[in-house]
Amino acid sequence: MIPLTRAVPITDVDPTQSQHIATTIGEFDRVLGGGLVSGGVILLAGEPGVGKSTLLLEVAARWAKNYGTTLYVSGEESPAQVRMRARRTKAETETLFLTAETDLCVVLGHIESLQPSLVVVDSVQTISSGTEGSPGGVAQVKEVASGLVQVAKRCGIPVIIVGHVTKDGAIAGPRTLEHVVDVVVNFEGDRHSGFRLIRATKNRFGPADEIGCFEMCDTGIVEVPDPSGIFTSSHSEPTPGTAVTVAVEGRRALVAEIQGLVVPSGSANPRRVAQGLEYSRLAMVLAVLQRRASMKCHTMDVYASTVSGARISDPGSDLGLACALASAMSDQPMPGNTVAIGEIGLAGEVRRVADLPKRLAEATRLGVTTAIIPQDNTLSSGEKFADSLSLVEAPTVGFVLNLMDLRRKKKG
Repeated sequence: MIPLTRAVPITDVDPTQSQHIATTIGEFDRVLGGGLVSGGVILLAGEPGVGKSTLLLEVAARWAKNYGTTLYVSGEESPAQVRMRARRTKAETETLFLTAETDLCVVLGHIESLQPSLVVVDSVQTISSGTEGSPGGVAQVKEVASGLVQVAKRCGIPVIIVGHVTKDGAIAGPRTLEHVVDVVVNFEGDRHSGFRLIRATKNRFGPADEIGCFEMCDTGIVEVPDPSGIFTSSHSEPTPGTAVTVAVEGRRALVAEIQGLVVPSGSANPRRVAQGLEYSRLAMVLAVLQRRASMKCHTMDVYASTVSGARISDPGSDLGLACALASAMSDQPMPGNTVAIGEIGLAGEVRRVADLPKRLAEATRLGVTTAIIPQDNTLSSGEKFADSLSLVEAPTVGFVLNLMDLRRKKKG
């Protein structure tokens, strides 16, 4: 068969066709690697009510003001409802076009006629094609996503697709949906808290696992370019069951507080609840505390949580979690202005972490005076911090608990 296209040397391919174009929303651009790419397809997923539509309406409005015609396809709201939200968030502009369509052929027709510079589809589960099945089904979602990807690549238009999530937080629909798009971004946050995180889990045009921070307010969603301090709570004095750590998410160091609560269990199977933390790491840290630090927690209900809806997946926060749990069990508070940084091994050792200078620099900036770090995390001679920052090198978890006096149960 004679191919319709001609293969060309890689040196003849124009690299400028894949350059990033800024949306002027700094935190969103940070996650995308610098902005949108012509022909790139972005999948944005998140729980209902977290603010996906509000964020993307702001992105579409900014893009329309800077680059011209933008098409916003709403399969869940009427144009009047979208206009109402745009008026509240001051996202109105004449070059932003709205349509409430749920038929893929009609959507593609709008794209062909308007030739927009950006297309936002909210959401892929509400659009239907000629394929059998109801909208949101596996076959329908695959067909709709394929059609949008094809028009994006053929016309060189960036397309942002909103995706629903399951009750477990995974993106709804077939996994092929994540494979065919270029970027997958998750919108996270506790609906009872105003803070939101967007996290890239796949990015063909930039770094993955980068995060951006936002805050929901009455006028919409605003950027939080300096989020450190948001994920900690203010205490007038050190409180048992709390510890502060510095996690690295993407290229950003975040000072975050971990809280633990340990109470006697009235059940034969004690509860283990993790919010904002990985359950598997909570179970592992508890096992290490019991086996390597002689802290009996097998008959206790254990609750561990982050502050302000932060979600921490960095293993470097293990030591902070261990200190929070030990502090709760002993009812002894951690010293003030202290951070605990380190990954915990099954033998109870405190392992080295990546980006330690970045973590310490952020802790210093926020006024931390003591940092507990892994013993084998060496700093180069050129890496210096404020004289007020005291570094304590810890070989094991037991060493840290003895140092912080977190083994002895408070009397009275």
